[in-house]
Amino acid sequence: MPNILVFAETRGSALRKVAFEAISAARALVDANGGGQVHALCAVPSGGAALAGQLGQHGADVVVTVEHPGFANFAREAVAATLAARAQGGGYRAVLLGFSAQGRDLAPRVAAKLDAPIATDVTEIRIAVDAVVVKHPVYANKVIATLQLDGPLVVLSTRPGSFAAVEAPRTATVESAAPASDPSGEKVVVKEMQEGGKGKIDLGEAPVIVAGGRGLKAPENFKLVEDLAAAFGNAAVGATRAVTDEGWRPHSDQIGQTGRQVSPQLYVAVGISGAIQHLAGMRSSKTIVAINKDKEAPIFKVADYGIVGDVMEVVPALTQAVREAKAHS
Repeated sequence: MPNILVFAETRGSALRKVAFEAISAARALVDANGGGQVHALCAVPSGGAALAGQLGQHGADVVVTVEHPGFANFAREAVAATLAARAQGGGYRAVLLGFSAQGRDLAPRVAAKLDAPIATDVTEIRIAVDAVVVKHPVYANKVIATLQLDGPLVVLSTRPGSFAAVEAPRTATVESAAPASDPSGEKVVVKEMQEGGKGKIDLGEAPVIVAGGRGLKAPENFKLVEDLAAAFGNAAVGATRAVTDEGWRPHSDQIGQTGRQVSPQLYVAVGISGAIQHLAGMRSSKTIVAINKDKEAPIFKVADYGIVGDVMEVVPALTQAVREAKAHS
């Protein structure tokens, strides 16, 4: 099998979770199809060689580092041109990116430059005789479509959380390359990247998410959600669109069709009825726990575990139970 090229997404000079997931997806794909190599390309302001060990730990055979001060912030045109140039000259079967904010921007640009078919937000990938076959959620995740992409080279973006980041250690060969276009000459210039909240766990990176809805009744009651997230210790706080529209939480916390799409290991829905727009953003979570006083709430149809009860009573009890369990672990 020909090799696969992965865009190893970074923020500054640090690798993001979607990079490891895409590397692991590529590693599993080549191993299942008679072998091949996984090549990772990272575009960073400096220190690219230091990332090779981390990428090799998850299955990268070759790490291509492209360094330029202009990559300190997202330089979409230069990154897309560099990724496409590498793909054109490397004899690759596929280019993989994470379906993140950067991946959504880059994947269509790369596909256009390569004149290659593209599938985004994919949850499964397999290689057929003359095609790449993927599964892709449609209609707000209510239907899974199977797509066949013909051609010698395809571009795919993987849904965050759908492919586990699995260690497959090897010593990666490091190559350096120059940007295919000057990051300093971007038409759209990113002047600054601001974190949504210092010290907060990003929703896309968090293994556990505790999200609240209008069932909390008032913004001050979101402290129940925050306390439960703090008890877990590795959890982020999310919210429904109704809550963010009311100003109870910042829009950066919104999960759903018009907000963030997440796939944590554990998703705790507190006072969330389960509108289809919200389910579209979280139903691929590995385990879903729903707490709602309405036993007919749609959220229970997708939940693995449901608690019917008043969130004002259930959540403090659950928080205490989590604290006690962690104290004895």
